[in-house]
Amino acid sequence: MCIISLRTQDNVTRAASIKLFKLADTPEAMAAMSAAKIEKAIYPAGFYRNKAKVIKDIAREFVEKHSSVVPDEIDELLKLRGVGRKTANLVVTLGFGKPGICVDTHVHRISNRWGFVKTKTPEETEFALRESLPKRHWIEINDLLVAYGQNLCTPASPFCSLCKIAAYCNRVGVERSR
Repeated sequence: MCIISLRTQDNVTRAASIKLFKLADTPEAMAAMSAAKIEKAIYPAGFYRNKAKVIKDIAREFVEKHSSVVPDEIDELLKLRGVGRKTANLVVTLGFGKPGICVDTHVHRISNRWGFVKTKTPEETEFALRESLPKRHWIEINDLLVAYGQNLCTPASPFCSLCKIAAYCNRVGVERSR
C-alpha cells in the first residue's frame, strides 16, 4: 500500500490496495503474480506499471531474504528496491509502532515555512526534526501535517487568515496568502 500511495491520492490508493490484496494477501502470492496482473489491479494509481514491478520485486525479496516477514528496521527496508526514507519510516511507525518521522512534501514544506527547520530536502528535514522534535511526536507529525497541508497550509497561497497558529509562523517562502 505504501508503494501504491506514492504520488497517488488516498482514495485511489485505498481502492487499488483493496483490489490487489483480494488477489494476493501474502508475499508468496504477490511474488507469484505477473506484473501485468498487479498493474491491472492497481490501475489507476500513478506510475502503476513501475509500481507493479516494484511490488513484485519487494514481495519476492520478502520471501527469499526475510522469510516472508516485513523488516521492522528502517535500514533493512531501505535495501528494498523502490523504498525510500518516507516509505521506510511509514512502515516502521504505522506497521510496528516504532519511532520514526515520515517526511513527505507537507511535513517538509510546513516545517520550513514555520521556521522550525531550515532544510532543502525531505531527508534533511527528517534528520533535523529527529534532533529538535520530542520523540513522543514523531509518529503523529505526518498525519497532522498532511491534513493541515492539504486543507490550510497549502503550497501556494495558504489560508493564513484562518490559521490558529499564524502568529507563531515565520511564513518562510510565503509570497501570497489568503
